[in-house]
Amino acid sequence: MVSLERVKLIERLVDEAASYLEKGDAIQSSEKLYKSAEECIKVLAERFSLEEVKAAEERGRWTVTLLEKAVGKLVNKLSTDVELGWDAANYLHIWGFHEAKLDAEDVRRRLPIIERLIELTRKT
Repeated sequence: MVSLERVKLIERLVDEAASYLEKGDAIQSSEKLYKSAEECIKVLAERFSLEEVKAAEERGRWTVTLLEKAVGKLVNKLSTDVELGWDAANYLHIWGFHEAKLDAEDVRRRLPIIERLIELTRKT
């Protein structure tokens, strides 16, 4: 997927997350925010031609391990906002989506952290 298409996808996912949050649906909002952060990592990995992109293509998919390795490299190239955004999103993915243990306020509190990752992705 071309980076511009991915950026549009990220924006759509964040809009959907906000809509779910307005309805108090922390589960779906958590998953949409996770997916937006995941797409940010993919876009940034492509932008910097990280080896994880090729590994994902060879596997036919991205794995959490590849995403995590890419995050580590991106932090060195950009800022800790990459890792903070990824960590917040991954937390939402596990505890907000899979375990359904978070409420809308828990999700809302992490939104600005993920938004910094999204803004960094837009600028890069």
